[in-house]
Amino acid sequence: MNFSGLDYAVFILYAVVILFIGLYVSRNKDGVKKNAEDYFLASKSLPWWAIGASLIAANISAEQFIGMSGSGFAIGLAIATYEWMAAITLLIVGKYFLPIFIEKGLYTIPEFVEKRYSAQLKTILAIFWIALFVFVNLTTVLYLGGKAIDTIVGTGDGSLLLISCIGLAAFAAAYSLWGGLSAVAWTDVVQVVLLVIGGLITVIIALDGLTPDGGVFAGLSHLYDVIPEKFSMILQKGEIITPNGKDAWWDLPGVWVLIGGMWVANIYYWGFNQYIIQRTLAAKSLKESQKGIAFAAFLKLIIPIIVVLPGMIAYVYNMDLSLGKVTLESVAPTFLNENSTGFVNDNAAPWLISEYVPMGLKGLVLAALAAAIVSSLASMVNSVSTIFTMDIYQPLINQRSSQTRLVNVGRITGFIALVIAIFLAPMLKSLGQVFQYIQEYTGVVSPGILAVFVMGLFYKKASNKGAIFGVLASIPIALLLKLGPDAGILPKTPFLHQMGITALLTMLIILIVSGFDNKGKNDEKAIEFKKDLFHTSGVFNISAMAILLIVAFLYAYFW
Repeated sequence: MNFSGLDYAVFILYAVVILFIGLYVSRNKDGVKKNAEDYFLASKSLPWWAIGASLIAANISAEQFIGMSGSGFAIGLAIATYEWMAAITLLIVGKYFLPIFIEKGLYTIPEFVEKRYSAQLKTILAIFWIALFVFVNLTTVLYLGGKAIDTIVGTGDGSLLLISCIGLAAFAAAYSLWGGLSAVAWTDVVQVVLLVIGGLITVIIALDGLTPDGGVFAGLSHLYDVIPEKFSMILQKGEIITPNGKDAWWDLPGVWVLIGGMWVANIYYWGFNQYIIQRTLAAKSLKESQKGIAFAAFLKLIIPIIVVLPGMIAYVYNMDLSLGKVTLESVAPTFLNENSTGFVNDNAAPWLISEYVPMGLKGLVLAALAAAIVSSLASMVNSVSTIFTMDIYQPLINQRSSQTRLVNVGRITGFIALVIAIFLAPMLKSLGQVFQYIQEYTGVVSPGILAVFVMGLFYKKASNKGAIFGVLASIPIALLLKLGPDAGILPKTPFLHQMGITALLTMLIILIVSGFDNKGKNDEKAIEFKKDLFHTSGVFNISAMAILLIVAFLYAYFW
């Protein structure tokens, strides 16, 4: 038994508090029923600190807590590039994308596509997004969360996997389906505080135990002395070989993470991803939203401490010091796959919590993990319901829907999405690094979507026909680049390169087709930028400068 009565009490207290907050803030005030804006955009009332906290809570899930720790175990600090570059990406989104989105009064990202291109393209992309959220994002977050609870609370043999997935999904549904974005965002404020505290507790205790004399800084120094190569941010070929024998350069190809496809992954995720951008659309004002974005960017700088460092610490605890690496004989049994022939890197964080966090604190740390998982599940479910209701149901199925009916359709859609994810989650076994799996399969869809948005925002000649040709062509291009090397058609390239190439080729297709379509003239739906549209406040500008300097220092120091 890995859990004490006190641990269960702490966890139950967390669950009760979150449910209370979620249901309280989503109650019908003065007897007035919720309308679509109340449910899907929290009545456009969120302050900057709630937006920033909610952005991070939605982002940091089992995908990071478990998946990125697994990549920290396999690769090291280099995987933190997703977090530190995201800080810069958030600033770009806040300055150049948000002003356009908020000015147009959007509910959803697909709605922008309709305003700029056509309802036909909006429907195509809405279906893309719903499929991606349900079959990749929701499913993998549930699987990782269920596996983590099975390792921490149970024996790690998978016996608690399904019941854990059901429990997490039911918990997220309990307040998010009823309360909508308001319940999600306000509970996120509590969740993000808890996940940071819980993550720091795990790191501090684990570092303290690394050396005989103890001490956090002594443990950190020992960590660097034992695995200095895993503190490298810009990898060279052959520099880091993962426990399963893969050259990490193929996941993070050197300096190209700074100037290549990583920008595609980050700008798509933070700029055109409904479940992330939705809380910025719910701000009191543009300035409030931009301050929230800057706050989230600051938080991003510290996230690797709680999601990457645990994996690196677990690696040192399990390595054979005489060989300077982990082996099948040196690691704990929980790191071995079913045949004991390879490593399950993603068990790093759950193992560390199970083995080193003492009774009493374990409940708090598990609550932090649950907070990360549940907040992301709630955000994804809310976004699936928003896109289906506002972009498919209302315009295509029932244009005369009442506000109450729209809210109810949103709730039913979210419930169905969770049921599908629960059914699929246990099938995702022995994936190794699930974080990388998510990036690679999202990367099949995201370059084309990014190209459509970037061209729509900043290229006035981009036409609807060009965008449709581009986004439909992007999928076979991405699959050809991904699968072509196996068939001997193309040379092998890192998937970040594949994303960059796909995005550029899609933009080229949009450019060419639009040129023929509009005969060189500006499109009738082209966006006209008003004077001072991209003007930002002094607070945002100072914050942005500080963040850029910190990121530059981090890369220079750990290069």
